[in-house]
Amino acid sequence: MAFSVMMASMLDQENAVPVTASSAAATRTHFGSDFDLVSLQVSRERSVMRAMLTDKLRSHAGSASLGFLTTLVDFVTSDPALVIVEPDWTATQDLALHAVAPILEGPVIVDSRLVRAGKKTVVVSADVYDAHGITDLREAADAIDAADGAPRDGAPTLAARSLVTFARLPRSAARDADSYTPSKWIGKLREHPGVPVDGTIYSRLDFRVLDAAGGVLELDKHPAVLNSIGTLQGGAQAIFVEAAAHAMRPDQVATDIQVHYLAQMRSGPARSYGTVIRDAADHSVLSIRIVDAGDDDRLLTLTTVTLQRVGG
Repeated sequence: MAFSVMMASMLDQENAVPVTASSAAATRTHFGSDFDLVSLQVSRERSVMRAMLTDKLRSHAGSASLGFLTTLVDFVTSDPALVIVEPDWTATQDLALHAVAPILEGPVIVDSRLVRAGKKTVVVSADVYDAHGITDLREAADAIDAADGAPRDGAPTLAARSLVTFARLPRSAARDADSYTPSKWIGKLREHPGVPVDGTIYSRLDFRVLDAAGGVLELDKHPAVLNSIGTLQGGAQAIFVEAAAHAMRPDQVATDIQVHYLAQMRSGPARSYGTVIRDAADHSVLSIRIVDAGDDDRLLTLTTVTLQRVGG
């Protein structure tokens, strides 16, 4: 599910002026509040976003966490989707992210583009880049355009590719939806200042490991991991799944993920269960499902995660 309305609370929408860190801290802290985001709605069909890469957002292998990247993709791809379905709303239905190379330097740039808009679903693609020290989002976007897919010295390098499918919903499904209107921000650079969050990208979710070998973890339904619809945010689920995969295979690092969001969590806690699909010398493939443990284990999410052996 998209992060849209949560980002809107950190920005004066009419004047496009970023709020101060002190005033943002007075609002509810989200698990992604310290991503230090900058976004640009390039056109109706394209949106780009920059996030700073700190040590808190890295995996145990030192690269940008897969769950962190998946969260960013979920954030930015929602903007072209929301523009094209206006006045309707969207919810993430399926998300796939496949790594090309690890992001070690940062910042992270995600370039999203509309692929298809249908009556029931919208499809948006996203390319994820390591910007190699370029913090200016317009400069990074121009460098990506100039490279046109060819490697260039000093330019952002492709790190992953993603495809996201959104379901169309009535606008009334999201609280305060009218405060988030990306169609009005075309051409505008929008800053979402970072607010400090305790813990790593994993520990801030405050989940419990019940059975590491079986990938059984529990995550309570608390405000920091909820989205505008009041259910578990899609990126938080991806981080939760990544943590479950790492619990099962601690000597490997998650690189690829495919997520099918099937239902919204009603009660909680969310509980993950893992199954091994393949164990090879240099990688593993795991199937991890999330259920609502407080609602008769109702199935919420199905995922497939690929992990590579660290240093392999």
